[in-house]
Amino acid sequence: MTNNVISLTGLNKSFQHHSGDNSVLKQISLQIKTGEMIAILGASGSGKSTLLSILGLLDVADTGSYQLCNQDVSALSAYQLSQLRNQHIGWVFQNFNLIADMTVAENLAVPLRFNPAIKATQYSERINDVLAKVGLSDRASFYPDQLSGGQQQRVAIARALICQPDILLCDEPTGNLDSNNAAKIMTLLGDLHIEGKTVLIITHDNTVAACCQKAYKMHDGELSPLEDEEYRRVV
Repeated sequence: MTNNVISLTGLNKSFQHHSGDNSVLKQISLQIKTGEMIAILGASGSGKSTLLSILGLLDVADTGSYQLCNQDVSALSAYQLSQLRNQHIGWVFQNFNLIADMTVAENLAVPLRFNPAIKATQYSERINDVLAKVGLSDRASFYPDQLSGGQQQRVAIARALICQPDILLCDEPTGNLDSNNAAKIMTLLGDLHIEGKTVLIITHDNTVAACCQKAYKMHDGELSPLEDEEYRRVV
């Protein structure tokens, strides 16, 4: 057993085009330890979104090894993957992905319904706890269109935390926010990291990467660490 939440070795992924296979991920190896806060920087088309989809169990690699919380995901069924995702991964999306005709509390209850380990009698307590953590205790009965962009992203983070996952996967979490709200979201993610939460952020924003312990760069499907000197120059 290791303290790696995520362990990737030699991951490859290609997509078929009329002109042949297009290699999107090339020999990706990455270890993320419990409690780390990591950024992966990359431009559009670099492969970072494909990598995140595989990490989040929404897609599978062609070859290579992926272990999530010391469990090899390669032999799992679609149902087993969905359960593993629900129990171990919290997603934070750029576009918030809140359900418009549900209140904040109802949005937060959605992932709870798919987790058989959590009883319905625990829902209210969990919802209240995560709303307090993101500073929105007074917004439980609001609908998404009654909230600012920054508040919607806070609800999205609360939803990601509701099942107490092992890792937060954040896909451009500040991409649709102004600089003020972006800074608040990064402060919130930083606070969660200080509390011991493992956080992985996919971003093209150097200022976001500067908030993280470690940064990697994605270029043409290849992943490499940003060394200290290079990191300081980038951020």
